[in-house]
Amino acid sequence: MNLINRNIYLFLLVLLASCNKNLLDTAPTDRLAVNIFWKTEADAKLAVNALYQDLDSTNIIALDALTDIGHTNQNFDVQAYIELGTYDQSSAKVYGEWKNAYKGIHASNYFLENVDKITVVTPALISQFKGEAKTLRAYQYIKLAGLYGDVPLVTTSITLEQARSLKRTPVSEIYDFIDKELTEAAALLPASYAAADKGRITRGAAWALKARADLFAGRYQLAADAATQVNGLGYTLYESYQKLFSYAAENNKEVILDKQFIKDNYPNNVFSLLAPYSQKNGNSSYVPTRVLADTYQTANGKGINDNGSNYDPAHPYDNRDPRLKYSLFTDGDVLPSGQVFHPAPNSGTADAIGSTYIASTTGYNLKKYVNAEDYVNPTNCGINIILLRYAEVLLTYAEAKIELNQLDQTVYNAINTVRQRADVNMPALPVGLTQSQLRAAVRYERTVELAFEGLRLYDIRRWKTAETVMTGPVYGITWNNNGQPVTVQVVSFNRAFDKSRHYLWPVPQKERDLDPALSQNPNW
Repeated sequence: MNLINRNIYLFLLVLLASCNKNLLDTAPTDRLAVNIFWKTEADAKLAVNALYQDLDSTNIIALDALTDIGHTNQNFDVQAYIELGTYDQSSAKVYGEWKNAYKGIHASNYFLENVDKITVVTPALISQFKGEAKTLRAYQYIKLAGLYGDVPLVTTSITLEQARSLKRTPVSEIYDFIDKELTEAAALLPASYAAADKGRITRGAAWALKARADLFAGRYQLAADAATQVNGLGYTLYESYQKLFSYAAENNKEVILDKQFIKDNYPNNVFSLLAPYSQKNGNSSYVPTRVLADTYQTANGKGINDNGSNYDPAHPYDNRDPRLKYSLFTDGDVLPSGQVFHPAPNSGTADAIGSTYIASTTGYNLKKYVNAEDYVNPTNCGINIILLRYAEVLLTYAEAKIELNQLDQTVYNAINTVRQRADVNMPALPVGLTQSQLRAAVRYERTVELAFEGLRLYDIRRWKTAETVMTGPVYGITWNNNGQPVTVQVVSFNRAFDKSRHYLWPVPQKERDLDPALSQNPNW
């Protein structure tokens, strides 16, 4: 019967082909064929635009939830196992970040291999597109190097057989490639664009990413030099930290690189992801911890446990670094719905700890990116996700100079500029600090200024502090239980960090199954 069916099928195919000799040459309607694309500069622009889809998005927020300042709110989430130290090379999170990065790398490689096929009318425009593609490719390699260490360096499209024999490139060579790539890209890119091209990669983005990569690599002089290149390109701090992650502040002079979204057409779900449960069933997927809340200094620039800090445990959020209230929802805050946030277990509200497994288990929720405009439709958000901003560049410069023991006034200027944003206005650092004191100061600023912006995981790894800060229970708010202060401890959750292997993620097992030539990180 199968033979008969096959013969009938072949007959019909021949019959149809005889009726239309061009049938088998029909162009596919679900994709662009190579032989009809790559003709014009418009094709090149469409192709380079598509590369931006592979930029990070809300997953950077998830990365900070794998650190001491954040927590994956639901214990059964795949991320939670990374916090617990019980994950392995089969982790979907570990595989997902690897897969998505190489997807972006492949797309950039494909673009760079084909863009010269077009008929060039404006050489500078094509050079710009190449600079964008090179920068986007380097962005992915920075992430891979930071998460996995040695990774395959792939700069061209490869066959299936080639993919089965790739080997990992030493991470030092990955950083060499990133340096070269971003230096070349910066020379091809403009300092700014007209409004119609907002969101495109600029020269400043290339230099700022190079500064980030060199800081991660411990190449401090290169990091300081790259950060210096960003100065003079028109970037300044936005006047309001409180509004920095709002729709009103989109595309401001502080933003160097972001992932652009548009409601209805190309939205994200950041409101639903982060908002308290009372806000149209917000998911509280990733929540701040007590560690972050306690890190913010008091208004006079002292730690809450320092003598003379004026910290009041009965009113813990008063008289503090304003970035605390700008970044976290704390008890008594007005929510986008107009309700008041009361997370204490005895509050009787939808946000009460323990009222549902979705409510924040620490009693804190992230305020960044939770905008009232998205309350009506919390999965249809058009807010851009900031991936790199000028404040980071200033702190990168300061940290690099501190590690070089070049403790000049420019270090103080960089840190104080961040501390003294108009609506933050924290005291300037006192002069004459030691290298150790300045190191602590810049690490403080990175923690509170850049909280939940995707950098904390890389920071505690390169500072080698993860083995200390990523162990033990996760704590939340202190609440009044019949006159007694009680500090929340997340139930049945005890973090563990093995310094012999957890400073790098493992190479995903799926990748090693497909490519036996891939080696594994130590002790995995």
